[in-house]
This record gives sequence, C-alpha cells and structure tokens, in this order.
Amino acid sequence: MKNLLVYGAAAAAALALSVGVRAQEPAKPAPKEHTMTGCLAKGTADGTFIVTSTAEKGPKTIGIVSSKANLAPHVGHKIDITGVNVPAKEAESAKPKPPAADHYMTLSAIAMVAAKCP
Repeated sequence: MKNLLVYGAAAAAALALSVGVRAQEPAKPAPKEHTMTGCLAKGTADGTFIVTSTAEKGPKTIGIVSSKANLAPHVGHKIDITGVNVPAKEAESAKPKPPAADHYMTLSAIAMVAAKCP
C-alpha cells in the first residue's frame, strides 16, 4: 500500500512537470504585416480577388484569402494592400477558395494608388 502511494505521488509529480514544461514552450510569433502594390482583378469564383504585383521583386500574383476592406469598388485600380501572409496549404482550403497565386494574404487595409492599372 505504501509503495502504491509513493508510485502515485511520483506519477503525479512527473505529470505536473511535463505540463509545466509544455506551458513554457515558446509560442509562434504572430505573422508580421507587410504592404505590396499591384493591380486588383476579380477571381474566377464570386467574391474572390487577385492582385498582380507591379514590383520588380517578389511574387507576381497575390491571392486574397480575406479582406476587412471592400475590394469590389477597386477592381481595375492600382492599390497598396496591407496584411499578413497565409500559407498556401491554408489558403487553398479556404472557402471561397482564392485564385491560384504565388503568394496569399489576408488583408487588414487597402489604399488606392491610381484609378487605372498600368
């Protein structure tokens, strides 16, 4: 009986220690916002959009996974988009599925640069 209590106490201590160690593992840092410039177009599915980048470097197409801003009035405009990266696997399983692109983003803000795209 005494051995059973000792083993039980040791098991409880080991469990508490393992939970404590897991709680101290560093959390993933939140994705950092970034801004890109490009021309906004409608995607093939309703309510989807794609941006064709006008930058020399970086991805040439950006699929918009979601946006806090209403994008529809800016189709055909050159815009700055600000948001966070969405991993391709996550973006491709989103509903509605964004157009296939080199890069995917969830937008927090947009700003019109020009009323027409180059």
